[in-house]
Amino acid sequence: MEQYYNESQREAIRHFKGPCMTLAGPGSGKTAVITERTKYLITEHGVEPSKILVITFTKAAAAEMRERFYKRMEGRAYPVTFGTFHAVFFQILKHAYHYNAGNIIREEQKYSLMRELVIKHKLEYEDETEFIAAVLGEIAALKNSGAELAHYYSTNCAEEVFRRIYSEYHEYLYRHRLIDFEDMLVYTHELFRERKDILGAWQKKFQYILIDEFQDIDRRQYEVIKLLAAPHNNLFIVGDDDQSIYRFRGAKPEIMLHFFEDFPDGKQIVLDINYRSQAYIINASLNLIRHNKERYEKDIKSSKEGTANVEFALFQDQREEGLRIIRDAAQHVERGGRYEDIAVLVRTNTQPRLLMEQLLDSGIPFYAKDAVPNLYDHWIAKDIFSYIRIAQGSRQRSDFLRIINRPKRYISRESLDEETVDFDNWLWFYEEQPWVAERVKRLFHDIRLLERMNPYGAVNYIRRGIGYDEFLKEYADYRRIREDDLYDTIEELQSGAKNYRSYEEWFDHIENYTKELKTMAQEQDAKKEGIAIATLHGAKGLEYDSVYIIDVNEGVTPYKKAVLDSEMEEERRMFYVGMTRARKKLHLFSVRQINHKDAEISRFIAEAQTIS
Repeated sequence: MEQYYNESQREAIRHFKGPCMTLAGPGSGKTAVITERTKYLITEHGVEPSKILVITFTKAAAAEMRERFYKRMEGRAYPVTFGTFHAVFFQILKHAYHYNAGNIIREEQKYSLMRELVIKHKLEYEDETEFIAAVLGEIAALKNSGAELAHYYSTNCAEEVFRRIYSEYHEYLYRHRLIDFEDMLVYTHELFRERKDILGAWQKKFQYILIDEFQDIDRRQYEVIKLLAAPHNNLFIVGDDDQSIYRFRGAKPEIMLHFFEDFPDGKQIVLDINYRSQAYIINASLNLIRHNKERYEKDIKSSKEGTANVEFALFQDQREEGLRIIRDAAQHVERGGRYEDIAVLVRTNTQPRLLMEQLLDSGIPFYAKDAVPNLYDHWIAKDIFSYIRIAQGSRQRSDFLRIINRPKRYISRESLDEETVDFDNWLWFYEEQPWVAERVKRLFHDIRLLERMNPYGAVNYIRRGIGYDEFLKEYADYRRIREDDLYDTIEELQSGAKNYRSYEEWFDHIENYTKELKTMAQEQDAKKEGIAIATLHGAKGLEYDSVYIIDVNEGVTPYKKAVLDSEMEEERRMFYVGMTRARKKLHLFSVRQINHKDAEISRFIAEAQTIS
């Protein structure tokens, strides 16, 4: 062991009894430490393998950990338990309540049930999948937090409606003896608190607990683990508080920061050598993260020495920024490199749409690690397309139904009772309501104007001349969502339209792009080739020779929704995670304009260059 591990790694591996927190920075060999310590417990301390529990946050990580452990044990299958929180807790529930896989509600069942509840309560939305996912996310967050339903305030619907939906969802699960993933944690916690005999049996079984990525733990998981680890508290946690970026899923970085309040006799070890990145990358990332106040101080060193520097570059707009990445990638391959050496990291999954269009046009292969929604499938885009199709001569009832009250015109659906719309008949329908007939005439006038415009001018007129932006504001108020998020979508659509002279040219591009996107998605299931495009969240745990973080601007990263100090610190941790994905080269790109609006360079650029 001596020849393979550094001093701090050896100290962590040799830790035997009692609580221990190992702070493992990026590229510091934490997986090797966990697997080697598991071996050490068995071979050096004679611990029975079945008494060891190793918990990770994903099935893939658990499988990798198990495989690496078996290799260290020369292929012998020792009965150490490797699993996710959910897998371990479900195992406990199986013994207590005789559950099986059929008792876990499937994702399609959840969506179907929620769809029925949404219809029952007559909730209005534009994107069904997005709305249902948001409500289910709120239900999951509430269960994980342990908060009372009566004290929870929904961001997606009225409080009373949300409470009824939550209660009916829970009643359905209970009636059909079903549980969701959050229930696995809730029921295990309740079981351990109420049945000390069952808790004691599991405490006896798992006497040594190792947890990976501890910074991602939530309150409910932690409470169960504290119960399970008692009374011996042989709890070995590994993580990096600077990489806690999943607060939106319920992760609580403060749990790690206050670990020694619960375990005052605990030991702390810092894995302080980074084996991944060049020294200059580590130094810049430490400059940045030291601007956070709520963290453990660490002095991370690189095992590699290099003379390069982080590249900070400023471009006029995102199109120019994308062209630079395309040029760099082509030159890298000409010099014998591979596209797979390169990653482009973004703050949100809607950000890389323009870059993806540019890459498709250039023929450079790429894949998106996170699902990137097609802008042209968004309901706002579909509204705009209906206006334009009508301007081009469509008289399909479906096109008119999409836009007749966007903005509000008080036109009834019943006034359009034929599949093909006739303006004269439509006006006749409202001959006794002349104020509504005037609105139909105004719509006809607007359609005539749109007929002669280019795509950019048309989107602009629909927004400001016809009043579509007012509709978006009213919809945002109703749904309790930020109107800026809706404006961002339509501004991106309008900005993209600027490059096309006619509707036909624009629609041809949209059709080709959509086809390419579908083809790429199908091929990605089989292979991941080309430049990787990932969000900062999606890039965690990965590494690349060359990393580009793009649109490093205020409002993008840090994200515009980050207002509180805790939110800003999480944004900084996300950026730190992105920076530390780079092995050899790190490029931080900002732009002067986003969607033809002036953009400010992110504070993170200055912070990465100066120590707090």
